[in-house]
Amino acid sequence: MKYFAGEYDVVVVGAGHAGCEAGLVAARMGCKVLVCTINLDSVALMPCNPNIGGTAKGHLVREIDALGGEIGKNIDDTFIQSRMLNTSKGPAVHSLRAQADKRKYSERMKSILENQENLTLKQIEVISIDVENGKVKGVLTKNGAYYITKTIILATGTYLKGKIIIGDISYSSGPNGLFPANDLSQSLLKLGISLRRFKTGTPARVNSRTIDFSKMIEQAGDEKIVPFSFMTKDLKKEQISCYLTYTNGKTHEIIRENINRSPLYNGSIEGIGPRYCPSIEDKVMRFPDKEKHQVFLEPEGENTEEMYVGGMSSSLPEDVQIAMYRSVPGMEKVEFLRTAYAIEYDCIDPTQLSLSLEFKDIDGLFGAGQLNGSSGYEEAAAQGIMAGINAVLKIEGKEPLILNRSDAYIGVLIDDLVTKGTNEPYRMMTSRSEYRLILRQDNADLRLTEKGYEVGSVTKERYSEFQDRKQSIEKEIERIKNVKITNKKEINEYLLSLNSVELRKPITLYELIKRPELDYFKVKDLDNERPKLSFDVQEEVNTIAKYEGYIEKQLDQVKQFKKFERKIIPENIDYNNVHGLRKEAIQKLGKIRPMNIGQASRISGVSPADVSVLLIYLEHKYNKSQN
Repeated sequence: MKYFAGEYDVVVVGAGHAGCEAGLVAARMGCKVLVCTINLDSVALMPCNPNIGGTAKGHLVREIDALGGEIGKNIDDTFIQSRMLNTSKGPAVHSLRAQADKRKYSERMKSILENQENLTLKQIEVISIDVENGKVKGVLTKNGAYYITKTIILATGTYLKGKIIIGDISYSSGPNGLFPANDLSQSLLKLGISLRRFKTGTPARVNSRTIDFSKMIEQAGDEKIVPFSFMTKDLKKEQISCYLTYTNGKTHEIIRENINRSPLYNGSIEGIGPRYCPSIEDKVMRFPDKEKHQVFLEPEGENTEEMYVGGMSSSLPEDVQIAMYRSVPGMEKVEFLRTAYAIEYDCIDPTQLSLSLEFKDIDGLFGAGQLNGSSGYEEAAAQGIMAGINAVLKIEGKEPLILNRSDAYIGVLIDDLVTKGTNEPYRMMTSRSEYRLILRQDNADLRLTEKGYEVGSVTKERYSEFQDRKQSIEKEIERIKNVKITNKKEINEYLLSLNSVELRKPITLYELIKRPELDYFKVKDLDNERPKLSFDVQEEVNTIAKYEGYIEKQLDQVKQFKKFERKIIPENIDYNNVHGLRKEAIQKLGKIRPMNIGQASRISGVSPADVSVLLIYLEHKYNKSQN
């Protein structure tokens, strides 16, 4: 028996990192939103490592923030340690990473949702999606409540038919011992949605009182704390240290002796796991010549003794796990608080989605996060905000917001999933971007805030702050281009003291900064009229000045890239009529249904020759229709 429980513009199924961003942005853009979660305690839950950011992932967080998202502000408010990674390399790969207070992170995000105008948060389990004439109509919950809606965003994480696996023990469960969603998968299959089985895992949580940190290497946070959100001003906080140790021969011997008990190697696990975040048993077996592997001890919060043991994810039996962990220096007497486990779950083939993250064959149904085959909180949140924005734009009868590969890492993420698909949990890395020199984390607002303001995800107040920052950067660049540095004796002596060569003729300060051994900060004593600017503005000026030549080259590449992106492919095209296309290309193009030639060229199985044939066909068809 079902009953009518209400009507909404947007129903979000799931309240993890994707669901939170989707619900918040849709509500902030003026839609009436219902966010459904199996358990209110799972809102913005961090079932794996309690950190935000890291290599490439930090870029995603900054981009979400630039579009008006919440994840950056949430971690700025609840972090316990912050570090900028890859500082020995160029700014394109600098990535911010912060350890979160796990409970506070979830509690703050839940409070934000509870107090958001236009948003209703409920502890209910959606068990089926109602579709009529190819368009979503409503959702049905386990308690019999039926909600009418215009759009639905599926953000189910690892809950769909979740199964926990520890050695030869397995049972139906969501992450962290929460209930799984066992009914919704069947509803999706009935709608013709193709499902697959993926796996992820997490290490044990241990009691810090049973660890000897004197045998480990302390890793403190950065002295200067850089915020994730462009809206966060100076951050000052006493930080909590993390620790580094290593596995050894004994650890590896324990694993090898018990590898027949591993679900990964005895066939118990069906799901495909993440290549870039393997379990410790997988690392030991795949890299037999490696004598040791890194192990990170990371606190889960300020008011708990739980520590996350990074690098030792495992699905081995509990007794093997304990022996294995106790072989690591500093953990000889370690006690488990939570056992490591693997989790299998249902997800979709993301090539069923368009670039807006809407299902191609179901009007008004969107997918976001791990449902789409990705891994990671940041990847999920990025898809969540885009699905939320595009659900609202669909309701408003407007074109979707599509970020391309030269706009953002979010564009790379979505294009990779939708166009190429993925056979394993997808993780964002800087190497996936062709244009990473211009897709830096420091300039995410310069790239995306204008776009967010145009679609309504960025507030007027936020946009005003962005304009002030942008103008400060432009004004300072223009100023230093007009500051003349002469070749006077005292100036040359100063340059020699900075291990730089003397000037033979006067140059601008802008040109001087380009020298490899100098930068905007080092030459401040030569600049008597320097205005008082925030550190992030100074840093942006420095980056633009030092890398101008490289940036211009990449911008030229982007121009070429956008030529193909502008060549639109009609939605109703029949690839069987395009003579000269190979059979594989016809099949792949028909399945993916790319929006433009650029997207078509990135489809696995579509060759450059196929793209040329398609271009000629479109040109002929276009010219013919014009005559």
